Amino acid sequence: MSQVQTSLKVMAFALILPAALAAEPVSEAEPIFVQTAIVPSANQSVSRTFFGRIAALETVDISFEVGGYLQILNAREGATVPRGAVLAELARAPFERAVERAELNLQQAERDLDRAQTLAARNVASAVRAENAETARDLADVALREARDALSDARITAPFDALIADRLGTPFTTIEPGVPLLRLHNMSEIRVEFDIPERLFGTIKDPTHVTFTGQIAGQSDPVPLIFREFRAETGRVGQSYTVSLAADLPQGDVLLPGRAITVKAEVERDLGGIVLPSTAIATRPGGGNVVVAVDQSETGLTARYIDVTVSSRNGTQFAVQGVTAGTEIVEIGAHLIEDGQPLKRFTGLTVEGS
Repeated sequence: MSQVQTSLKVMAFALILPAALAAEPVSEAEPIFVQTAIVPSANQSVSRTFFGRIAALETVDISFEVGGYLQILNAREGATVPRGAVLAELARAPFERAVERAELNLQQAERDLDRAQTLAARNVASAVRAENAETARDLADVALREARDALSDARITAPFDALIADRLGTPFTTIEPGVPLLRLHNMSEIRVEFDIPERLFGTIKDPTHVTFTGQIAGQSDPVPLIFREFRAETGRVGQSYTVSLAADLPQGDVLLPGRAITVKAEVERDLGGIVLPSTAIATRPGGGNVVVAVDQSETGLTARYIDVTVSSRNGTQFAVQGVTAGTEIVEIGAHLIEDGQPLKRFTGLTVEGS
């Protein structure tokens, strides 16, 4: 064979080989491992945690409306007393004598009035004298009512089921009117108070739609909390409002005022779309945004592009429209995935294939 014929055969083989290789099937691409997530709902729960304290429904300082000698002070600090129980009492003898004097004065005034009216009817005395006697009778009646009220005020009873917080007075001493004697907590409804910053409080349109729960150290069960009211002025130190909640406790459970409690506030919000991390959103070369859905088939997992519309209110949180809640998508590295590419789930130190 000549050298020219050999060269022609080599050239012909070189031309046929690429065509033969092109005719053979190309092996499938190897699947890549991806971290996936389930698309959440557009209405998501936003929660915040605050540190609060137990408080009474109300705290009042009890005092006498009249002065006198304090004879009885039946109040032990930290004790619970029922409504109507006698807490303190002044010496009653001076007030009882005052009632007797007022009764006698009223009887005398009524006799004077009868005599004056009889004489006026006979034209023996003037009608003015009868009118003055009637006024004196009315004043005596008022004095009697005041004496009876003073006798009643000489005894203090619990105005509600109370917890005695502090004993401010001392028995066997003379008490002036209005001087605080006892400090009582009304524990008929246990309150939880906490401060919420002004910026955060302004985002809550209706506090009654917020779900509150409390957690007390040493207790495993959470405490259901119900919104009651808020103080419509900010604190002097920080721009915050004080919110008051009612603790829904089982019957018989008592929490002392001042005890610490952790309050969790949770509210449903419409975020204007489904919020996804930026790593789950990819941009097409020609424009437009997509998320990569993970489809399950008989051959395994494959990637599928879903066109979405992306918006952002603050530049850091992205809301998308066009994808259905519950869809499994690629959470990280969506821009590296091609449409139809085989996938495997990455589950940490191990991988899961299909």
